[in-house]
Parts: sequence; structure tokens; C-alpha cells
Amino acid sequence: MIPGIKNISLRYTFIVVIMLILAVLIIVKAGFIMFAERQYWKDVADRFVKENVTVPPTRGNIISSDGKLMASSLPEYKIYMDFRAGGYQKSDTLLMNHLTEIAEGLHEIFPDKSAQEFRKHILRGRRQKSRHYLLYPKRISYIEYKQVKQLPVLCLSPNQGGLHEEKFNQRKKPFGSLAMRTLGDMFPDMAQGAKNGLELTYDSILRGKDGITHRQKVMNKYLNIVDQPPVDGCDIITTIDVDMQDIAEKALVDQLTNLEALSGVAIVMDVKTGEVKANVNMTRGNDGHYYEMRNNAVSNLMEPGSTFKTASIMVALEDKYITPDYVVDTGNGMVKMYGSWMKDWNWHRGGYGAIDVTRILEVSSNVGVSTIIDKFYKNNPQKFVDGLKRMSIDTPLHLGFVGEASPRVWGPKERDSIKGAMPWSRTSLPWMSIGYETMFPPIYILNFYNAIANDGVMVKPKFVKAIAKDGEILQEFPTEVINPKICSDTTLTMIRTILRKVVSQGLAKPAGSTQFQVSGKTGTAQISQGTAGYRAGGVSYQVSFCGYFPSEAPKYSCIISILIPHGPASGGLQAGSVFSRIAERIYAKHLYRNLAQAKDSTAVFVPKVKDGDIGEAAYVLRALNIPGNSGTVPASNEPVWGEATSTPQYANLKTTKQNNKLVPNVVGMGAKDALFLLESNGLKVHLSGMGKVSKQSIPAGTILRKGQTITLALKN
Repeated sequence: MIPGIKNISLRYTFIVVIMLILAVLIIVKAGFIMFAERQYWKDVADRFVKENVTVPPTRGNIISSDGKLMASSLPEYKIYMDFRAGGYQKSDTLLMNHLTEIAEGLHEIFPDKSAQEFRKHILRGRRQKSRHYLLYPKRISYIEYKQVKQLPVLCLSPNQGGLHEEKFNQRKKPFGSLAMRTLGDMFPDMAQGAKNGLELTYDSILRGKDGITHRQKVMNKYLNIVDQPPVDGCDIITTIDVDMQDIAEKALVDQLTNLEALSGVAIVMDVKTGEVKANVNMTRGNDGHYYEMRNNAVSNLMEPGSTFKTASIMVALEDKYITPDYVVDTGNGMVKMYGSWMKDWNWHRGGYGAIDVTRILEVSSNVGVSTIIDKFYKNNPQKFVDGLKRMSIDTPLHLGFVGEASPRVWGPKERDSIKGAMPWSRTSLPWMSIGYETMFPPIYILNFYNAIANDGVMVKPKFVKAIAKDGEILQEFPTEVINPKICSDTTLTMIRTILRKVVSQGLAKPAGSTQFQVSGKTGTAQISQGTAGYRAGGVSYQVSFCGYFPSEAPKYSCIISILIPHGPASGGLQAGSVFSRIAERIYAKHLYRNLAQAKDSTAVFVPKVKDGDIGEAAYVLRALNIPGNSGTVPASNEPVWGEATSTPQYANLKTTKQNNKLVPNVVGMGAKDALFLLESNGLKVHLSGMGKVSKQSIPAGTILRKGQTITLALKN
């Protein structure tokens, strides 16, 4: 071989070998990247190159009728560290120079981990050179996030300091469990949507629309470019009045606890508009306490018992078979109807004898009502059922709640056409007339009595009154009329007179008030155990009272329904007394008096001013021209902490200096100011009672340790 050609061949062989080695190295490196470093590069790609990233909108708020926030979406964060941000050597030096400050600062914000633990944790991430290292395991609040952002190094931009975050929206209910079943729940991952309640019914309105962004490098900086901004959800303004809801819940839970009841419902409705002002649904938990577990007001089908007698008597009055003074001989309180005994509650005492229709409802006589209905409708029971339907007592309300039930008032015609329905028998009519063999959710019975109070006009119960966005009303929901006249004016006048006497002279006296007139009807029903009948495994009772107040000019209607697992059972005493407490407190809340009539020419009214943010107090006092030194308090966007004293003629405000290293004195402050001041100093607050702070568990002036829990006793 020619020497020159041999040299060229060796060179080519050498080059080929080098290329093969490079190829093998490239394949090995590619495999290493694909498998060993896959997650690392995926994190890098996710951080620096993102296309069509969905940006969730902020979910709309749920607001009470009196303007209070009942459900809102608040941001929460998970914080991460990029240990390669800003040039590794430079940022690493900066981090190590301030590591002690960072660890101690994180400990102050998150006292559950020591500064030493934070130091070790950060150093572990530094050794791994992680670009997405979880700095703290739990989600943190916006306030905590802002505090973290003030620490050395972490205060820099994500590309320099390395701190970056994941944002989550969390649904919060400021009033806790109040009206929980009405408001509804969200899934833990809010992106999955709502589970139930108003959250689900109005999900499309509250949810808003997603936005779209992408990450792009512009002038050596990575920026989030908004392609389509998210559209935040609208707010819904409910009909719920927080104060009324609280009144109803406390009164009901007190009685449920006394009776060791299984569950209870309390609904308050505005007579004219149908606005539901309170909807309480309490069920006994395994621990003996009561919780809102499901919306029984709209989903629980129960035999209504004696509250249904009002409808039965109204059908007979409307058909002109009877008048209020029509007399029925109830005998000794027992009568045999088609082989079965119909009994009054006092049959063992000899019954009521001959009584008129008014008295029949006053004492809730089963014999009296069933005798009337059986006498006039036994040959045509469908006429009785059709009379009930004319009053729209069973018209589906379509309230929009998941699990909402529709009433069952089935006569011979309906039972023949409904598969699986209990066949009509001769005993069906008399027992239906006193509230058995029919099924109603509580809100339907309330809606019927509300129509009686509303001059015969049946309106649809309403839970939402408006949709709003940025404080502007976008849509209002008008009152819907279901039936403009459930009966004649004559029948209406007669039944309203009777219902007033049921409370003033009958078994419903516990539901009455010395302040105003109440009208309504009690109900006590044994609970059927399905095919086993009414006595299998013991007797349970549904006790109830449904009515309205004040009788002369009805403003609110209300139903109380309680399920108890034992006797004795009394709708008037056990449910009526709850109605009375709710009605009197609501009446007092809305009893407005003109103070000008009580003011003489020499009197000067100065309101009692609480300690706390006296800047706000000064603003109000100046606006009302109240004599005092409010003009000396400087206007500020930040709280101006101080003390207030007042006499009948003068209001004195005094600023106090706060030491953020000592526990502040919050005695005399309102709950709002005390909560803000203590939490801003890093303390966890537990409230007990109502009114202003009368006692604090950690004395003022004690050295402040962030993360401690302080209990405040409130007293009016």
C-alpha cells in the first residue's frame, strides 16, 4: 500500500472511532437525561416554558341579605425554593450569608418548626441543588406569605432569590357552620366544583371563566404573558339574614339537646316576598352534638301529622260543607273507622264530646277532623284530594337543591297510575285527613301556611335575591307567584280566625307571646317504620308547629319540626316553645322606635364607644357631630389603637402606643378589633361569648410568643 494512502486510512479510522465514541456518549447522556434527570428537566421546562396555562378565576362570594360575607374564596400558598436561581455561585453566597436570619424568620412565622429544623431543611435542598424544593409542608395564608417575602434573600424576585409559590383558592365560611347546608360545600380541590347547596345550584354563576397565559423569554427575562385574562365569578346575594339564622339555630339546638332529639328543622320566611330568612337543619352526631349534615328542610319527606288538618278543614270550608260553628260529636275520643280505631290524644280521659270546628282545631281532635272528611267525601274521595291540589299544597317548588323532594298527595286516581303506590283503601281518607298517608318536606307545609298569612297568595320560597359583580347588581330575582288565590276570602277569614284561637286558647299556647298575636297549628305524628308499621322497634315522633306572626299584619312565617325517638310527644310544648323564642327575638330585632320622641330639649345622646381602632370611632363621632375630642385623632388608612371613655355629654378618645413584643391589652375592645390586633401580632385567638372583650387568658404586658393561643371572653 502506498504510504500516503495508509496514513489517510488511519486518520479516517481514528475519526470514525472518535465519532463512534461521541455517539455512544451522546446516547448515554440522552438516556441519563431521559431517565435519571427526567423530573429535573421537567421541572425546569414547567418553570420556564409554559404554553396555554390555565389561570383559574376567583370564585364569587355568597353574601347574606344584610350584607355579611357568608362564603368567600381566599388565597393559600405552597412555597418553594430554587437553589440555582440568579447564578448559582452568587445566589448561594447570598443564601449562606443570611441563612441564620432566614431560618429564625421562618421559625417566627411558623412556630411549629424550630429555626434549627429550618436551617437543616434548607441546607438539604441546597445540597440537592433543587429547583423546586418545598420550603414548608403546609399551605400558608396570604398574610404568612407576605411575611415570608419580607425575609432576606426571599424578598428578591424569583429569578434572583429563588422563592416561588403555588397559589390555591380555598373556600372559607366566616360564620362557620351557620346555614352550612343551605350554602353548600366545595370539593377540597375547588377545580372539581361544588357538592351541594347554593354553591352547586349557582355554580355556573359563582365559578367564573378560566384565563390562559404562557411563559415567554423577553429581554433575558421570563415573563408570564396573559393571552386571555380570567373572568372572576359573580357574587350571589342570598335571602338569609345572619342574625335570624343565628337566633333560629340557637333556639332549635337548645331544644334538641333537652329532648335528646334525632334531628330538627327551623325555617323562617318573609310572608310577602317568600324570602327564606333562616334555614336550620340539625342532625345529632355520634358524639351527641348537633351538626348541619343535610338540607332536611327541602329533602326530608315526612308525614306532616296535625299541621295538615288545617288544609283538610279548609277544603270542607271551601266546599261549603261546614262552617266554624259546625258541631261534631267526638264522643269519648275513640271511634272505629272501617275496622281501625281513630283516637284523640285525650281518649283515656274521656275525650271532648260535642265540639265545633274551631274547637276541633284548637284541641287538634283526630276524631273531629276525620269524621268531617269521611262524612262528606267518603263516596268521592278524589274530590277531597282535588280540593287539596287546588290550594297548590303539593305543587313542586323546584328550588334547585340537589336531593330536593316533592310532596306526595295521592288519591285513588293517582295511586292507580303510580307504580308501587300503596293501594287506596277505606281507611285512607280519614287517616289522610289528619296528616298520614301523605308525605311532605317541611318547607312545603310552611309555604302553605305562608299563603294563608299572605291573604291567600302562595309565593315561591326564595333563597337568592340578586346576582352582583363588583358591588353592582346585575340581576334581581323577583317574587314568583305560584297560586294567586288558594281559596276564597270567606274561607281565608274563617281559617285565620281559627288559627289565632289555636294559639290563644288551644294546645298551641306555648307558641304564643305576650308581645304580639301568633297564629298557627301544632303537629304530632308517629313515624312509620315502613312495612313494619308504626310500632316496630319502638315509637318515634315528629313534633311540629307551623304558623306566622304577628297575626294582625303577618310579617314572618315559621315552621319548627323535631324528630324525637321517644314519648311523651307534644307539638305545642316541644316545637311551639321553640317557635315562640324565635318569634319574640326576631320581633324584638325589628321593633324600631323613633328615638326623637324620647329625647327632650336638654338631653344629649352620646353612644358607648369601645376601645380598639379609635380612628374609625372618631370618624363616626365626627360625622354624627357628637361632642368630644374626635377631631384630635388623625385620619389614617392604618388602625389607630387607643381607649375610649364617654359620658352622656362627651366622648373622649385617647391613643395608646402598641409594643409588638408584648401581649396587647384588648379588654374593652370589640371582637373584630381584638381579633385583628392579636392575629397581626402572631397569636391564635379563640372567642367565647358575645359583645366586647371582658377577659383575656394571657395578661396584657406578657412577653409575646408567636403561635400561642389566647382565649377572649366576650360579654355584652
